[in-house]
Amino acid sequence: MTGGLYFGWVLDGRAVQDVWIVPGRDQGGRTDPCNGFHGSTIRFYDPSLDAWKSTWIEPFKGVVRRFIGRSEAGDIVLLSDEETPQLRWRFTEITDNSFVWLGETSLDNGVTWELEEEMRATRISH
Repeated sequence: MTGGLYFGWVLDGRAVQDVWIVPGRDQGGRTDPCNGFHGSTIRFYDPSLDAWKSTWIEPFKGVVRRFIGRSEAGDIVLLSDEETPQLRWRFTEITDNSFVWLGETSLDNGVTWELEEEMRATRISH
């Protein structure tokens, strides 16, 4: 399915927020929580951790997850290990106009990871 992803600086440039709308605004199913997702992440850099603190909310499903994000070998990797399953969100193949987002889960404290979602994002100029 296709959707929209909107990024921007917020809080006077102190944080970054993204809003995910899947399926997109021009598609049906926007009020059905089983059909896609609608959520938002807000993140800010914490110099004491040398990492980004990030929180995802998804109101339809009542989900709130906290992540720590770091750069790893050219990728951006966010890890949420406070609940089971652990979540790892990886932004890979990053260019000025696109990236691949991989959503993975682990039930064995990060020893192995299972791919659950793969999204390919492409910038569209308006």
